[in-house]
This record gives sequence, structure tokens and C-alpha cells, in this order.
Amino acid sequence: FRASNLQKDIFRSNPNDPRVSHLTYMPTKRGTRLLTSGWWGMARKINYTGDYLMGLTYSLLCGFDSIVPYYYAVYFCILLIHRSIRDDILCQEKYGADWEEYKRQVPYRFIPGVV
Repeated sequence: FRASNLQKDIFRSNPNDPRVSHLTYMPTKRGTRLLTSGWWGMARKINYTGDYLMGLTYSLLCGFDSIVPYYYAVYFCILLIHRSIRDDILCQEKYGADWEEYKRQVPYRFIPGVV
């Protein structure tokens, strides 16, 4: 989670920074760049995957004697899926055809090779 957001933040502020200068990106008609390698080339919402794994870990630490600690993990999963759908709609409106091309280049939403 932190590594993916840090990578994005460094790229946004200075794409020539040696820590991110090797990353590939897709220029958009809006004049922005969408990362197509590194963390963001693996999945469009890779940061959500990290968030969810942290939340699930909190539940797992409670053991399996009760379902109650897992309510959070289920709720958080639903929240992140819903948020990613909303984000996808907003990005489609914002980037248009560029977003479709980006989704072709980065086909996975959360987990590379799975979903």
C-alpha cells in the first residue's frame, strides 16, 4: 500500500526521479500520464489490495472462534469493490478512450493475473 502510493506520488511530482524514471506510462489527451508499469502496471487499484490485506490481517489476528471480527473484513471488501467501480466510472468520464486503452494495458483491477 505505502510502496504503491509512494511510487505514484514520486512519479507525479518528478517523473525524472531516478526511483521512477524507469517506469512506463501512457500519455493521455488531457496531458496527464497513466502508469503502465511498476505497482500500477500490475493492477489499477493495487493500493486497495494492500489496504484490504491489512484489514483482513486485523481480523485474522482474532482467530476463528467468532465471526464478529470478520464483519470488518467483509464490509471493507464491499466498500473497496464499490469504490473501485465508482472510480472506474469517473475515470471513464475523465479520460474517455484513453481509459479504455489503459484498461487494455492494465487489465487487472486488484490482484494481478486474477481480478
